[in-house]
Amino acid sequence: MINLSGRVALVTGSSRGIGRACAERLAEAGSDIVINYVTSKNAADEVAQVIAAKGRRCYVIKADVSEKDDVESMADFIKTEIGQLDIVVSNAATGGFRPLLSTTEQHFRSAMNTNVLSMVFLVQALFPLLEKAEGRGKVIGLSSHGAEIAIPWYGLIGASKAALESVARHVTLEVGHRVNVNIVKAGLVDTDSTRRIPNSREMFETRPQRSMVGDRFLTSRDVADAVLFLASPLSDLVQGQILTVDGGEGIHP
Repeated sequence: MINLSGRVALVTGSSRGIGRACAERLAEAGSDIVINYVTSKNAADEVAQVIAAKGRRCYVIKADVSEKDDVESMADFIKTEIGQLDIVVSNAATGGFRPLLSTTEQHFRSAMNTNVLSMVFLVQALFPLLEKAEGRGKVIGLSSHGAEIAIPWYGLIGASKAALESVARHVTLEVGHRVNVNIVKAGLVDTDSTRRIPNSREMFETRPQRSMVGDRFLTSRDVADAVLFLASPLSDLVQGQILTVDGGEGIHP
């Protein structure tokens, strides 16, 4: 059993979906949690209550991780009020589902700043704490198959996820002496976000034919389990890698 007692983890975009599952899973393993949100305060407070009920300390911080000033303010709070950070899960994402031909400059900036540049801001601001972590500090980003395959109306998000994977590798070159930087590439998970993909119904209906693990389909909890592994000492020698968790769906052409 993975034991993260005494650790503190920041999970960005953790008021719902996969981010929430990651926050709750890390808390179950013993870590105290910093919940980050932008607009969903009530949802963030609800997650905090669930985590507190598990006996963990929990902090709720509103911050737009696409804005450097917000990230630095969040880092200042963590340094001053907690004084420790061992794990960063860079989960917050945006982009919307639209054809690339109707994408505006603002759409592009928003997606790239939130989905990619945020990891750079987080490491810049929090590395002084991460390098003092017990054992090795951990940075984990969330990606998807859209980083490598074309999905209708997913071009902007997919491009940003591909960029995120590249950024993670290059950040590893700079901080890998003290911090592990890895990516979890998740397959299709039924969330509020994926239900808004224009062809999501067809995508979900074909899962039985694509799954390589029988009738079990990928959930947010499964993704959180992969994040938990990368957040733990068990992954100390996993560095600059992409861990795919998709029930084998990605091996199909």
